[in-house]
Amino acid sequence: MCQREKMWHKLPCARSELELLFTLCGGQCFRWKKTGNDEWTGVFAHRVWKLSQNSEYILYEFFQGYERESSKRETDTSKRNKSGIRSKGGIMNKTLGDADRNRNDNNHVGLGEEVHKGSTEEELLRKYFQLDVSLADHYEEWSKKDPYFKKSAEKFTGVRILAQDPVENLFSFICSSNNNIARISSMVEKLCVLYGNKIANVDGVAYYDFPPVSALTDPSVEKTLRDAGFGYRAKFINQSACKIMQMGGTRWLEHLQSLPYVEAKTELMKLSGIGAKMPAGVEAPLHNNIPARVEVPPDNSMLHCLTRNLFPTHMEMEVRREPQQMTMEVEDQEEEKEEEGREQVCSCVACRKVNM
Repeated sequence: MCQREKMWHKLPCARSELELLFTLCGGQCFRWKKTGNDEWTGVFAHRVWKLSQNSEYILYEFFQGYERESSKRETDTSKRNKSGIRSKGGIMNKTLGDADRNRNDNNHVGLGEEVHKGSTEEELLRKYFQLDVSLADHYEEWSKKDPYFKKSAEKFTGVRILAQDPVENLFSFICSSNNNIARISSMVEKLCVLYGNKIANVDGVAYYDFPPVSALTDPSVEKTLRDAGFGYRAKFINQSACKIMQMGGTRWLEHLQSLPYVEAKTELMKLSGIGAKMPAGVEAPLHNNIPARVEVPPDNSMLHCLTRNLFPTHMEMEVRREPQQMTMEVEDQEEEKEEEGREQVCSCVACRKVNM
């Protein structure tokens, strides 16, 4: 048994039921980073998590209001005791963060405050990865119906849809418009640094919660985010936050979970930056009433995959792009060029912290 397995908490889970690499790095979430050999660090449920796995277990550590120092500094016990109080999972900070981050938003509910307060971290992980759903049963059923899926499933086992915080999921997908995973991840991290509450320092890195909706409603948000490289998405984020608060805050988002899928989709499309394709991506981890068949307008990536594997004689097909979409793509290209030059000189506090 390796040293990691002796020290970390264990959650029984076969690799065939959950593959961290495919699930965390597939583009459905943007807060996870590979921080070691078969190790990922990320944020959800107001905690910082370190995850790894073997054939039988998910191995995990968690930090909530803790200051974790590097292994060299951890050897000095006396220094640790002076800087904080020993507690489960690490060293508890006497102060959790800057005064300007001590904002509370009663409307900001992650996976459900009642879950956070009365549950164990194992239950949080099980809910986040939806481990009560048997992938083996679904893979078997899907493989019988689709020979291409059966072939792909041999290589890509353990791929799951995450039960993400609806606020983080929604605004992350607004950032994803005409974007790539690396740039989306950078934008989401900047949102957290600029407007989220600090959770902990882990291995010398500061981690922040996703901001509450109310923190994104100030008129100054759009300019701040534009200066940080968000482009036209800055306006969408600010306007959507204002609209959500007008509709009742995150309670409105939670209400959508109880609506039929089509009605929930119609409601979501009232938000700025949410088009026809966006609700399916947002609703998948959010909604419990998705029908067996859902019409999802395909983008070019989806169409290329379909034609390459199922309809190779139609490879010349392309999705017709609307003029507004092409305009945004041109603006994105210009922003990316500006961002390349800005990375070296940007004085934005979020850019400085993210790039540290």
